Amino acid sequence: MAISSKPKNFRDGTITLSDGSGSPITLTVQYEAGDFSISNVMQSQTEVEMYLDRGSFHNVRKTNFAPATFSFTATMTDLSDATEKCLWDAVNKSGAFAAGVSRGDTDVWLLQVGLTIEGTDFGDAADHTLVLDKCHLTLEFAEGSPNTFSLSGTCYGSIAAT
Repeated sequence: MAISSKPKNFRDGTITLSDGSGSPITLTVQYEAGDFSISNVMQSQTEVEMYLDRGSFHNVRKTNFAPATFSFTATMTDLSDATEKCLWDAVNKSGAFAAGVSRGDTDVWLLQVGLTIEGTDFGDAADHTLVLDKCHLTLEFAEGSPNTFSLSGTCYGSIAAT
């Protein structure tokens, strides 16, 4: 497949949050700013360390797992709801996400975060996806015009790009 000739921008993305249940509880983030950002992405998500031999380079070895971090903002439309999916509830495992299942095997509430970037509308063979698994999210709320949520997270699982 040929590389796309169309540059993509903030208007082309959609962010989703999903739990780990058999039929996932999924929230498509509405009114998000188009500012999704990811940092610390590296091969195998593993740090490397350089080893020296009396001050001269000798070798490089993989060492510790190094999780990627990400962030995005969205306009606040609702805080919590028992049946409608809201960002507050997705982050806090409350409301419509109260019965959700964590994406991890720990006592920590972990979600899958997906970013889909439109491609087919521009002649690409497929849309482009970034899927981050086992993500822990935190949320900040700020009043303003409009009220906003700023979300940040750490990905402790796999990162898949297509």
